Amino acid sequence: MANYRIAVFASGEGSNFQALVDAARNGGLGASIDLLVCDKPAARVVQRAQDAGVECHLFTPKNYDSREAYEAEIMEVLESKNIDLVVLAGYMRLLTSVVVDRYAGRLINIHPSLLPAFAGKDAIGQALEYGVKITGVTVHFVDGGMDTGPIIAQHPVPILPEDTAESVSHSIHAAEQQLYPEVVSWFAQGWVQLEGRQVTVKKAD
Repeated sequence: MANYRIAVFASGEGSNFQALVDAARNGGLGASIDLLVCDKPAARVVQRAQDAGVECHLFTPKNYDSREAYEAEIMEVLESKNIDLVVLAGYMRLLTSVVVDRYAGRLINIHPSLLPAFAGKDAIGQALEYGVKITGVTVHFVDGGMDTGPIIAQHPVPILPEDTAESVSHSIHAAEQQLYPEVVSWFAQGWVQLEGRQVTVKKAD
């Protein structure tokens, strides 16, 4: 569905944003990237969006009285563009109920671990310190907690004895850029179903 509209929230480099844009261009997403929301106007992802012709909503949080205040402004933009799915891609702020409640079941995030292991910041560093042999990436619904929403899909990434934080990070990013566009395409095709914490993907025959 070319009219399935996506907004991406990002704060940094924007490699996952770029993967989604590329998939949309190649026809593999089944959706359009209609908006970038970014809390750091100087971030690299903003240039990526401008290069791709994607509209940007930029804001500086300290200029608002509260998170709810700037999220109310974001909601106006999302609703004006009839956004179907909000995709967090390196967005470094917890969302409040202003967005979470309105987009319940249509708000997803990607995290660099096999949740529920190693939630929160520096998931790769946490995994290396713990000594796990397999980590990975998780796409999950956002429910207002810290990486606590129902899990949609996961992709394992082995940690080898010779691996470093840099090499694991490279493998994680590659897995993210493969998995995220695939999962977003499932939403565009209406395949994802959520009941309680159980997520099923029912692909058309």
